Amino acid sequence: ACSAGPGSRASSASFSSELRREGNELFQAGRYEEALAVYARALGLCAPEERAEKGLLHRNRAACALKLEDYAQAERDASEALKVDGGDVKSLFRRSQALQQLGRPEQAILDLQRCISLEPRNKAFQEALRNLGSSMQEKMRNMSCTDSKVEQMFKLLLDNEEKDLDKKQKAAQNLIVLAREEAGAEKIFQNDGVRLLLQLLDTGRLDMMLAALRTLTGLCQGHRSRTMAILTELGPERLLAVLEMEAEQVCLATYNLLQVVFDALKEGLQKEELSKKDNALVPAKELKLLLRRLLEALTREKISGYGRDSLLNLLINKVPRKSPQDPNNCLTLWVIDQGLKDILEVGGTVSQSPEGLQVTENTHMTVAVLLNKLYGDLKCDAERENFHRLCEDYVRSWFQDHGVPGQLRAIQTVSCLLQGPAEAGNRVLELSGVMEGMLALCASSKEVEQLVAVEALIHAADKAKRATFITTNGVTLLKEIYKHSPRDTIRIRALVGLCKLGSAGGTDFSMKQFAEGSTLKLARQCRKWLCNEAMDRGTRHWAVEGLAFLTLDADVKEELLEDKAALQALFHLARSENQSSLFAVASTLVNCTNSYDHEEPDPQMVELAKYAKQHIPEKHPKDKPEFVHRRVKKLLGAGMVSALTCMMKKETAALSPACRELISRVFLAAVEDPEDRGAVVAAGGGKALIPLALEGTDAGQTKAAQALAKIAITTAPEMAFPGERVSMEGGAVLPRECVSVWKLSWSDRKHHNVFGLEKNTIRSDMMLQERECILLLL
Repeated sequence: ACSAGPGSRASSASFSSELRREGNELFQAGRYEEALAVYARALGLCAPEERAEKGLLHRNRAACALKLEDYAQAERDASEALKVDGGDVKSLFRRSQALQQLGRPEQAILDLQRCISLEPRNKAFQEALRNLGSSMQEKMRNMSCTDSKVEQMFKLLLDNEEKDLDKKQKAAQNLIVLAREEAGAEKIFQNDGVRLLLQLLDTGRLDMMLAALRTLTGLCQGHRSRTMAILTELGPERLLAVLEMEAEQVCLATYNLLQVVFDALKEGLQKEELSKKDNALVPAKELKLLLRRLLEALTREKISGYGRDSLLNLLINKVPRKSPQDPNNCLTLWVIDQGLKDILEVGGTVSQSPEGLQVTENTHMTVAVLLNKLYGDLKCDAERENFHRLCEDYVRSWFQDHGVPGQLRAIQTVSCLLQGPAEAGNRVLELSGVMEGMLALCASSKEVEQLVAVEALIHAADKAKRATFITTNGVTLLKEIYKHSPRDTIRIRALVGLCKLGSAGGTDFSMKQFAEGSTLKLARQCRKWLCNEAMDRGTRHWAVEGLAFLTLDADVKEELLEDKAALQALFHLARSENQSSLFAVASTLVNCTNSYDHEEPDPQMVELAKYAKQHIPEKHPKDKPEFVHRRVKKLLGAGMVSALTCMMKKETAALSPACRELISRVFLAAVEDPEDRGAVVAAGGGKALIPLALEGTDAGQTKAAQALAKIAITTAPEMAFPGERVSMEGGAVLPRECVSVWKLSWSDRKHHNVFGLEKNTIRSDMMLQERECILLLL
């Protein structure tokens, strides 16, 4: 390698200055992000002895960061510039502005005073100092007033003699609101608030416990040191004791608090990793301790069903990586090694068993989602093989050594795996005796055993490796159960198994599995059970599962759309708390609107297939466009968009990326006709589409973005997307969320076909509005 001489250093300095001037021009044009990038390149070219040039570049970067509202970066860059020249008034002033925004007014005043000492006649500095002084005085007065209010609120809440419940409720609400602001949260914390909040938590009264948990969440939000202090004083045991309550609201509030605590601990883990050359292979100590306690709590008998669901949802949201680009999946690997057995134990709990853990109607679905998330976060074959081994060992141990109760638990675990990571479920199905034991329990005289076995058989029915085996051995058995079982809870599950096997031909009209009319009979029975309000929601869910398969048949679709009571029952179930029905409802609507992917066969290939006597898929006559159009109209009139919007509002693990994609497809079908777009918007469809376009599968995001674009063509943005506005070039004012979706749609190549055309292409046959909309977005 050749050492650089004086000539090369001079060239580097010249290029650095040229880049700085380019950055200045970009800054003057308001292109702050580009300017920041250019200044960064220039810094990289500066030689160590070019301290003055580095100081100028850091000062300019601070100006960009202020414009971009990145105040922490602005403070860092201004400080770097001041290391070069401590008397640089521009850097001092910019740092004072950043410090003020970061909530450090005392340091900001020191910088402003230094500015005035250097330039005593500068009116801008004088005005800034006066304003900051006034705001600090106001803040001090408010803090003094806040101290008094905090003390009064706690006194009122902890006073057992106080009988005015409205007054107590108002005090609790004020405390929660105060904790959401940094100044208020700090005041509560400094005034012995944590100890007093724990007293509220220990009262055992629902309203007081909710107030305490929500206030603690506000104190922990975005503040790691405060979170660590609160966690130390609170202790995991007290939190887990709260999760023993059969109160859904309390469990949800505890879940929110744990989320904030988890975020603070993960932030510490990330900082720890950044300080090391290699990524950490184990979580930080505090995070590991908390995770261990949560995993152990999953199998604690006293934890309520709602509490268990909260713990599972926390693991779903906080353990797997948010992006596959993140190279570190250490949390997932640690949880699999330390806690997969506990997760499988919850998944293997038989709901109707009196000795089992307490679970809700959503627990098994939540376990399936967690298992799927953990498996999907694995990066290599060795990690996946370890997951398979642990699952197989667990199922084998219960299946072989614990008689019928053990077999029942093993089969329930298999059922969860089949709904989650299907590859792991398939591997377990291959274990010796598992499938045979499942079929044997299907014929059991005991309702619980039959329920678990039939459900597992249903989930196994579409797994390729076992499809032939089930068709050969299971169809006859399911028919017998459906015809002769005295229990509707069993019959409906057997019916769904038959529906699943009967829909093997998909939309191919020529591939009917059952005799003529049998599919319609099954669908009518499903609708009958769906409309029977005397049945529990869990049983009615299976009726929707059956329709999700049977509606691949166009005759079934047409009959369903004529049955208003069945449609209302379907939408009512979508709005209910039963999370396990979401995917089945969405699948049924996708089938009814024909919004699944289907390609028209090439006529030449069809002729070749006929000549070679190969099977040619046939389209049902009632799946022609005019039939589909009428079905969409009927669904809109029945309240479909309202149901979809309610589904999107649910914060549930069951709203998986695949489920979100199905909802996006239905929305796109609903806005196909311009006349229907106003009704979709009026029912909240525009707002519901935004999160669908920002998160989910690639196909789901694209479908949602296409639906948004169609709405934007014919509907005023302020009506379609009510909310915060941003200005775009040309003076247009559009909702911030809408702009972010459209920017995503055009900037990411996987979304380049959002409008159904190639990027930067405008067809001559387009409506004027469409062309204007596309030009604006480009």
